[in-house]
Formats: sequence, C-alpha cells, structure tokens
Amino acid sequence: MRIAVTGGKGGTGKSTVAINIAWELSKRYRVVLVDADVECPNDHILLSTNLENSMEEYIFRPRFNYKKCIRCSLCVKNCSDSAIVMFKEGYPFLMPQLCSGCRTCQLVCPVDAIEEDKKHIGNTYVSRVKDNLTLVTGVLKEGEERSYPLVLSTRKRGEELPHDIIIYDTSAGTGNHVAAAIENADIAVVVTEPTPLGIHDLKMIFRLLEKQGKNGYAVINRYNIVQDLPDLDGISVLEKIPLSDRIVESYIKGVPVAKLYPESEESMIFSNIAKRVVDLLWQR
Repeated sequence: MRIAVTGGKGGTGKSTVAINIAWELSKRYRVVLVDADVECPNDHILLSTNLENSMEEYIFRPRFNYKKCIRCSLCVKNCSDSAIVMFKEGYPFLMPQLCSGCRTCQLVCPVDAIEEDKKHIGNTYVSRVKDNLTLVTGVLKEGEERSYPLVLSTRKRGEELPHDIIIYDTSAGTGNHVAAAIENADIAVVVTEPTPLGIHDLKMIFRLLEKQGKNGYAVINRYNIVQDLPDLDGISVLEKIPLSDRIVESYIKGVPVAKLYPESEESMIFSNIAKRVVDLLWQR
C-alpha cells in the first residue's frame, strides 16, 4: 500500500500529518516513510532521528570527445534544457547547471562522441526510527537547481526496503518534483489550511491528481482558525485537525503527538486518518 501526503501550499502541516500517520500505522505494519521534500527535508527533525546510511546520488552528465565530434549540432538542436551551445568554432559546450541528465544528446549523436560522465546532485539516507518504522530522506546538494532526479532516487531507495506500507511526504507545489513523488502512490492525503490561498492550492493539487488518475482526500489542518470553511468544490474531506497546543509542543520537541500524548484527542484524529486511509485502500 502506497500513500502520498501532499498539498499545494507550503506550511500547511504535510510533514506533521505524514509522521503521525506513519507512527500510527507502524503499530500494525512495516512502514517506510519517504521524505521526498529534498530541498528542505524535515521529517528527521520532527522524529528526532539522525540521518544515517548516506549514499551519494548522481545523474548523467555528457562529456564531449572532440576528436570524434563532426560538429553536426544534433546535440544542441535536441537538448530540451538548452544546456548545450556551440562554440564559434562549431564545437558543442555544456552548461552543467542547466543539464537534467536526460541523455538525449548521447542518444542522437551519430558518431558516439558524447561519453559518460556523472554529476553529484545530493545524498539519500536510511534511518531506523523504531521497530516497523524506517525513514528515507533525500537531501539536495547546496546550489543544485534540479530536485526531480533526486526525488526519483529517494523514492526508489525507499521502495527497495521491506515494507507493508510506504508513505511519500512531498514538497509543496505541483511541479514535476511533486508529480514524481506521488507517481507510484495508490492514494493521496492532501493537507491544507482553511485560507483562500490554502484552498486555491488545494484545488491545484487535485487537478494534478486528476491528471495522474489518482484519488485524493483532503485533510483540513487548523480548521478552527475560521468560523466557516471555504467552498471546496465537492472535494472529499477525510478529517479536520484543530489548531492545538499539543501539536505545537510535539512539533517543537520533535516527537509525534501520537507518541507524546497517545490518549489525546489529537492522537485519536491521526489514528482515525490512518485507519480511514487503510480502509480506502482495501476497498480499491
């Protein structure tokens, strides 16, 4: 079973929801939590867990063999990133910051003048949180502009671990880095807040889910900061979470509220989210 925890807007509480439902589900299942917010991963902080078992991640980077190059410019014409330009003398030159490592240039070169090289884009980590709960974290290298390839590497490393349930905690937005994180999910839990901007971005992420053919259910965080919820255009609400001192305390201490206050109303809410998501998956 594969669950994505996502939401268009930043700061809505995606990671808080992800770690707490992961904690609840780990009482019955082997759970792998994948922190795919590689530009700003924080699940390990919220779980007070060290990053361990580092693995460097690389993408393809072309290296030109000018002795073979016939200056046909096919690599330039076919580079969708515009990462290759031609010297005045007619030889190709790579601007590595723009290259996504797609290998198109290597595939179209008629004389095999583009050789294999690699670029370090970041690291992935595997940390054991507790019995039945493992955290996989991707950390993008400082200054690296492309997070998409590292999201794929982080997701893959998590999927290779033994698990009954895998949870993908995505970054904000609806870009390809988010689409990559939820691509393999069976269901999406979309976390938002009851503000005009929160609801606007909620609807955007649901349009992305629709394009991917996935079912999503909203969780309204801090719902009690307003009297009336804005119009959700028929989006199904899985659960509502109040603005709570206990949740704030758990956030500050780096301990899931499900562990800090196991018998609290807040803990029961996260337990209910976990149960309802599993029930929805079994109904598929």
